Amino acid sequence: MMLLARVDGSLYALRARRWSLLVALRPLKVAAALLATLVLTCLLALGAGQGWVGPSQVAAALAGAAPAGVHMLVLELRLPRIAAGVAAGCALGLAGALVQAACRNRLATPDALGVADGATLGVFAGLILAGTGLMGPWWSGPAGAAVALALLLCAARIGANIQALLVIGIGVASLLRAVTEMLLSRQELMHASALYSWSVGSLTGRGYDAALPLALALLVLSAPALLVVRRLDLLRLGSDLACMLDAQVPRLQWLALALACMLAGLAVGACGPVAFVALAAPFVASRLAGAGRVAAGSAMLAGAVLVTGADTLGRIALDGAELPAGVVSNLLGGPFMLWLLLSPDAGESH
Repeated sequence: MMLLARVDGSLYALRARRWSLLVALRPLKVAAALLATLVLTCLLALGAGQGWVGPSQVAAALAGAAPAGVHMLVLELRLPRIAAGVAAGCALGLAGALVQAACRNRLATPDALGVADGATLGVFAGLILAGTGLMGPWWSGPAGAAVALALLLCAARIGANIQALLVIGIGVASLLRAVTEMLLSRQELMHASALYSWSVGSLTGRGYDAALPLALALLVLSAPALLVVRRLDLLRLGSDLACMLDAQVPRLQWLALALACMLAGLAVGACGPVAFVALAAPFVASRLAGAGRVAAGSAMLAGAVLVTGADTLGRIALDGAELPAGVVSNLLGGPFMLWLLLSPDAGESH
């Protein structure tokens, strides 16, 4: 028999025999609100674009009763693209939450550690060396991200203060970006143009072949990632007290970085580097959840909303042309980053 008892404020205890679980209502309400926002954003994305489709036609397409043209536009072109955006956004949001929880710094992201640049370099190298990309680009993203993390660890020497990684990561990111640009400069104009279009972060042409590997990886990695974030939340009490509670902080921090590396690498492999999502999603989720919580589940939903929303906005912002989701996220993320840096508590994550 399960019992629900109020502990304090909006905190409840769910008990079943010898087991009990503390449940905070506010994070659950935030997650529900973000999920509803994501559903609305996806429905808007199904209808929005250079060719608008009304709500009734979208509903008919989803029910399988739409004309062939609407069916193709909604179910064969836009729905797979939305699936790829949702999966990439969830991965970026969770990766950002992991890095911010490990570093205890809300400015810390996979981008800042050079992981995104490593994933981009990995995809470029895979496409150039494999030519036709027979295995697809998704696997080379996490491989490049792993190389970036290895470089980071070598530069910092394993066991160094994790806060020092943020400074070293800037150097590693610059090095990897320079190698990527060198590879790009050696390509023929047409090939280089196609690679550059991908490197700005775009969902154009993405579909289930990109979304499926990412969704499967999310299923596998989400459970350990959420557990690691929950344990790292003890750092809010201070590192000394967290160690006294047997939180095994250093081990959890490195595990969090490794998981974030794989998630961010897969997201970059699927749709290119969409900047600022890994930075903004955990921050928005934590602000909404309140009390300095590391709201990893809500960060995943917020990331999906941001990527899908940026892609939709890019499709309708200009008449007759599309802006890649990465360009839109850069345009909106720049002012957000400036506001974050100028806020009084800049650098303190939670």
